[in-house]
Amino acid sequence: MNERDALRALTADLPHAGDDAAVVDDTVITTDMLHERTDFPPGTTRYTAGWRVVGASLSDVAAMGAAATAAVAVYADAAFDEGDLDRFVAGAIDVCEAVDAEYVGGDLDTHDEFTTASTAIGDVTDAGVVTRSGARPGDALCVTGEWGRSAAALRLFKRGDDEAVERANDLFRFTPRVADGLALADRATAMMDSSDGLARSLHQLAEASGVGFELDPDRVPVHPAVDAVADDPAERFELAAHFGEDFELVCTLPDDAVEPVSETCPGGLTRVGRVVDAADGVTADGDPLPDRGYTHG
Repeated sequence: MNERDALRALTADLPHAGDDAAVVDDTVITTDMLHERTDFPPGTTRYTAGWRVVGASLSDVAAMGAAATAAVAVYADAAFDEGDLDRFVAGAIDVCEAVDAEYVGGDLDTHDEFTTASTAIGDVTDAGVVTRSGARPGDALCVTGEWGRSAAALRLFKRGDDEAVERANDLFRFTPRVADGLALADRATAMMDSSDGLARSLHQLAEASGVGFELDPDRVPVHPAVDAVADDPAERFELAAHFGEDFELVCTLPDDAVEPVSETCPGGLTRVGRVVDAADGVTADGDPLPDRGYTHG
């Protein structure tokens, strides 16, 4: 089974599973694991790794419309280097501070490759949580931020020169959209984070809500770094929509709520399409949008 099939199999026996985070007694909780060979290209600093793994979990909290409160992380490697460990923790602390949360510790272990896991928790606000299952035909489809930054970072890491690697690390350190999730919480009908990419996120939302989507590719806000690594418009859209790991929010909300809510989203909110009937499927410019993106396993 791939990751999505495994999750479907587990959801039947785990009532809290299926969204970006579980909700237990007005607390949201989520966990993530990243590995050196699959998630951290050569040149990724331990500071960036600490920021990124904790940021991934904080992004799940954001997708639920909750207020992030704290995070922990596991650090495992073949050997412990004090400088690397200090830099990892510094990254974890800084990404927590960026969203008004606190890094409160974790665990150390040995492993044959650098591996890290994080858990984040958050508080449900009076607006309640937003799940993946509430999208309705006629709703607007919106996204936060800009897309393709992780794809651009990977290409810069592959270049290998100091300037490119420094820029790649900067791109890998995204700001979790916790403030945006809170701004959207009382109006969004469905929401999730985009760790698997925009296209795959739309298919996941469509499945959870029993709807379809019409995406306007020209409206997708693409990160400027993509223009420096993409050769043509088709590749530009591929990197923005199908690569994944951008950790932006994908959401639906009533059409008349888009403008007022967008004014309160620090990361920006862009209307990129609309919700349609399930029978219409997930399309881009009228053509089926492939369910292709980032998959573990």
